[in-house]
Amino acid sequence: MVTFDNATLKSWFEENTDYLTGAKIQKIQQPTRREFIFTLRSSGDARKLYININPQFFHICFMSKENEQKRLIDMPQKPPMFCMQLRKYLENSRIAKVNQPEYERILEFYIETYNELSEKIYLCLAIELMGKHSNIVLYNHDTNVIIGCAHNVGAEKSREREMAGGLPYVYPQKKNNFWYSDINSLCKLSGSVNSNIDNYFADVIYNDKFNKLCDKYVQFVQKKLKKIKNSLVKAEKQCVSKEKAETYRLYGDLIMANLYNNSDFVHTINVFDYENNKDISIALDETKTLKDNANNFYRLYNKAKISNQKLAAFLRELKVEKDYFEQLLYSIESAENINDLVEIAQEIEPDKKFHNEKKSAVAPEVIKTDEYTIFIGKNNKQNDYIVSKLAKDEDFWFHTRDCAGSHVLLRTQVLSDELILKCARLAKKHSSGALSSKIGVIYTKAKYLKKPPKANLGYVTYSNEKEIIID
Repeated sequence: MVTFDNATLKSWFEENTDYLTGAKIQKIQQPTRREFIFTLRSSGDARKLYININPQFFHICFMSKENEQKRLIDMPQKPPMFCMQLRKYLENSRIAKVNQPEYERILEFYIETYNELSEKIYLCLAIELMGKHSNIVLYNHDTNVIIGCAHNVGAEKSREREMAGGLPYVYPQKKNNFWYSDINSLCKLSGSVNSNIDNYFADVIYNDKFNKLCDKYVQFVQKKLKKIKNSLVKAEKQCVSKEKAETYRLYGDLIMANLYNNSDFVHTINVFDYENNKDISIALDETKTLKDNANNFYRLYNKAKISNQKLAAFLRELKVEKDYFEQLLYSIESAENINDLVEIAQEIEPDKKFHNEKKSAVAPEVIKTDEYTIFIGKNNKQNDYIVSKLAKDEDFWFHTRDCAGSHVLLRTQVLSDELILKCARLAKKHSSGALSSKIGVIYTKAKYLKKPPKANLGYVTYSNEKEIIID
């Protein structure tokens, strides 16, 4: 990880001083608690100044459009109070002067503006890029009183330098009396210092957000799967075995067949089991008649039968949910970029908005030649799109059996064994069983697919299927 040292800030400052001096602040945004965007305009050229005070990624640069998409993942919510303060005091004002205190990782924007009495005043926006102490402070240069901070620093955090509205602004204690340059300093690279900073940190931030989003969604799905699997185990234990239920019915029948050969209110009854061709002894409730005991066995049989029917339906629902979340987990683990996760996120966080959500389109992978076209879904949303929108009756649908994976759709005029094998291998490759030695792949015509009402994304039932085993 490259450190944003004071030498890099100095190089960036020298490279952009001419643009910053006299630039008009048109718009101020705060997408997250530690990210700020200032839209500046100077000499007819508009740029977006990006400031990050995250202790891991603290830096400043002008963003390119490409790197803006990498940095801004979450959709900005209601702007925090400090952002509103910045807008109140700084929007539509001009930067009169910029300065970097010697040997410091601090950049100062001196802004000429007017107070409520239309008196000219100077405000200073101090951007402090100092690791875990990074901050943005707006203070009145004439009185040296702080108006607001990105985050306040109380006495419990720092006895030497408290930061909050109404307190005087003081510089941090000096540590270096020289321009420090890290061994991997970005200012040592060739080309534009701003481009080096922008490209490097955009990639680092993008990868960090991608990995954190992946981990968050994996934990969410694994938690759901664990709960479903526990419910499956409990439900299966509650099922009365078919043999036991049939035994209740048999005992009832045998007792009724021997009512007149035995006495009521006895512990046991010895009868001949005509179904299994043997003599058996049946334990009874001695407080009841033989007929009541028989009716009790019939009640147990009916109860077990109804209970098993309800549990069987519940088990089917649980298994469908299990398959759905296993498919979701596979989609997350095979996601290659943020756009893949944004599509998946709608199933996990339906209320959350993403910066690039509108720009992300449902785009399955396509393999096309003159003889055929193959569509491969990356996630539930794309799988559902393939089945609901793209599939035609005579197309062929492929999917791994009992295994999470992509929907593979084949469109061709002539179906050959080679094409079937190719699609089956693609279905295996894009599944959680990709590394298995052998796996079954089912295929059928799209007209035999059916999506049940209110089914989860990507879920279908099928009929008239065939199976091919892929090594």
